[in-house]
Amino acid sequence: MTNPRVRKIADRIHVIVAEMLERRIKDPRLGFVTITDVRVTGDSQQASIFYTVLGADEELESTAAALDSAKGVIRSEVAKQLGMRIVPTLTFIPDALPESTRALDEVLARAKAQDEAVAALRVETYAGEEDPYKKPREIRAADDEDRDVDEPADDSEDLED
Repeated sequence: MTNPRVRKIADRIHVIVAEMLERRIKDPRLGFVTITDVRVTGDSQQASIFYTVLGADEELESTAAALDSAKGVIRSEVAKQLGMRIVPTLTFIPDALPESTRALDEVLARAKAQDEAVAALRVETYAGEEDPYKKPREIRAADDEDRDVDEPADDSEDLED
């Protein structure tokens, strides 16, 4: 649908069908329906209307039956409001977006649980000492008393420690 005219037709059909379902179609089988997308072919002969239904599979089936029975009324209203010579044929398709979203959420939750399990098993150990940075040497008071002031300090003992 790269043609801007076709996109405008699809957007207008989207609005018309949503308004029809909200105001004029009073079928009790019709559940809480949301029109998610409308795709029109390049020659404006066919329009695929994607919808989602809030609820279980039974509500989805009853809503599909209600939309199928109201297809003619909706198409005549689309023809009236669009004013085109050729009115597109309407096809209602349940949108697979909620199922794919649910599956993706499950995969992400499983990955998060595995990451937490790996983090729990991880033990932070260092290759050397706990603090690998050098610190200034502490001069012991006992060593200072043993040495004479005239003797130079021998640091070879401190290096062995």
